[in-house]
Amino acid sequence: VQLVESGGGLVQPGGSLTLSCAASGFTFSTSVMTWARQVPGKGLEWLSDIYSNGSTYYADFMVGRLTISRDNAKNTVYLQMNSLKPEDTALYRCAAGLQFWGQGTQVTVSS
Repeated sequence: VQLVESGGGLVQPGGSLTLSCAASGFTFSTSVMTWARQVPGKGLEWLSDIYSNGSTYYADFMVGRLTISRDNAKNTVYLQMNSLKPEDTALYRCAAGLQFWGQGTQVTVSS
């Protein structure tokens, strides 16, 4: 199983980013996919899930600023983030079935 995140980087406050997570080694289309983030010294913070039927769920504190989506033909899950704030600075990671995790992509929100 391999999960590879990309799309992170430096963005100004108020900006947007779309993260990608390319998956392989398992049946992507039937798996629930998760995005979470990690800040040094803090635990993993759940952000969003997308199920195989397309149902989506978001953390209350991120509602309205996130959109999760998936492309089963490309075995890829996306996370679009808008109105980014400095406190959104973190390592963003994706997971498959909460069993397999990628290494993450760093997002830094700073002017």
